[in-house]
Amino acid sequence: MQSWSRNLLDYHTDGMIFRKAMEPGKKSNVKYASVCAIMASMACVILGYDIGVMSGAAIYIKKDLKITDVQLEILIGIISLYSLIGSFAGARTSDRIGRRLTVVFAAVIFFVGALLMGFSVNYGMLMVGRFVAGVGVGYGGMIAPVYTAEISPAASRGFLTSFPEVFINLGILLGYLSNYAFAGLPLHLGWRVMLGIGAAPSALLALLVFCMPESPRWLVMKGRLADARAVLEKTSASPEEAAERLADIKVAAGIPKDLDGDVVTVPKERNSGEMQVWKDLILSPTPAIRRILLSAVGLHFFQQASGCDSVVLYSPSVFRSAGITGDNKLLGVTCAVGVTKTLFILVATFLLDRVGRRPLLLTSTGGMVISLISLGTALTVVGHHPDAKIPSVVALCIASTLAFVAFFSIGLGPITGVYNSEIFPLQLRALGFAVGVACNRVTSAVISMTFLSLSKAITIGGSFFLYSGIAAVGWVFFFTCLPETRGRTLEEMGKLFGMPDTDMAEADDTAAKEKVVEMSTK
Repeated sequence: MQSWSRNLLDYHTDGMIFRKAMEPGKKSNVKYASVCAIMASMACVILGYDIGVMSGAAIYIKKDLKITDVQLEILIGIISLYSLIGSFAGARTSDRIGRRLTVVFAAVIFFVGALLMGFSVNYGMLMVGRFVAGVGVGYGGMIAPVYTAEISPAASRGFLTSFPEVFINLGILLGYLSNYAFAGLPLHLGWRVMLGIGAAPSALLALLVFCMPESPRWLVMKGRLADARAVLEKTSASPEEAAERLADIKVAAGIPKDLDGDVVTVPKERNSGEMQVWKDLILSPTPAIRRILLSAVGLHFFQQASGCDSVVLYSPSVFRSAGITGDNKLLGVTCAVGVTKTLFILVATFLLDRVGRRPLLLTSTGGMVISLISLGTALTVVGHHPDAKIPSVVALCIASTLAFVAFFSIGLGPITGVYNSEIFPLQLRALGFAVGVACNRVTSAVISMTFLSLSKAITIGGSFFLYSGIAAVGWVFFFTCLPETRGRTLEEMGKLFGMPDTDMAEADDTAAKEKVVEMSTK
């Protein structure tokens, strides 16, 4: 993570852009922002846990409930579609009651869903539990990155906004470990304990949320400048930086920089209703907003379409196809996948603000393409020699899988959340991120609900060749469409996508109240 003494931030005077070296940062403030990011990101543990635990629990659910492959695909993948409800509801809730209380909603809803799944007596009740849990997952997946980005200073934002992905991977690892720990229980009990114990982290999250401050950007949107200033002073490296961040947020919210006070009235045209936000983002966006939206949706699409969920959710099936037999062996190798993902996501958190988003993203996606081709080749060889267990091919299959999750975790995995939480203007941020998450969840649902059928149609090796082709297209998209955002404040992002300078220091009150998203038409 870069220190504030090395970070350069733009500031504006008389219409000219100068560079200013910030004073050495306050370590206590950075630690406080980190603690806030950690607590918010715990909402993503529930998503990761569900992904990880279902990969192993599915083996026992199929045996106990005697369901078909199609029913199993639907059970595993349908939660991604259900999470759409939570994503869009989360955008609306977070703008109305705040980012912090929306995290509580996520925790409570998933808590109920986990208990329903744990006490399910049949396939229908299990699907009801998946629905409730899916809504909670949608809430958590949408709000954690948004809150973390809004509370983080620019120099450490990449580091802090990668926390949601870190906690997703931690949740996946916990799910794998839960599979391994409870695999020895009776068939009818084991998978229910695996699913039901997921209520524990959500209960802890609901309690910890009340130690978090509200997002300063949401407070400014509501005109609560004194509260926003207090939060910024606790999460900024210096008083000067806190003042600059507040001034930038006020401009984005349509409040003149020279307007001060504990509570102010936010201009109605900036605090407009949901229909206006939909209009600005979807119905009639400016060219710059359209490019931002395309970047967000494309990043989410390629993250999922490259097959990450197939590798994670169906890793036992993949390893079984490679010739590894026995539930304990399968779950043991699957745990290695979870450990690899967790270790490399931790590496990514320290590289995001040092190396930058683009280099990591391009390296990650390129490595994924090679890993998928290698995995597809190994599985194709196994498919042509089903009766011969070739140790070198089995080793290649395991190594390729571990390499894939490592490359994914060091770039495309965390950067999707980081990048999408950065690029949207303030008024469009919650809904914009929800649209990106919606694309992510729909794509995830399609991938996870078709993998077994796709493998039967074109072989399991052919499936991964297909994913490698999609990942290659994604690399081209990232290279041509995504600018570097490292070190930029959230209020500066518009300039990267073709919007004029959003600083309105010399503008009068009327001009300052105009929507930033409409400034690109000037």
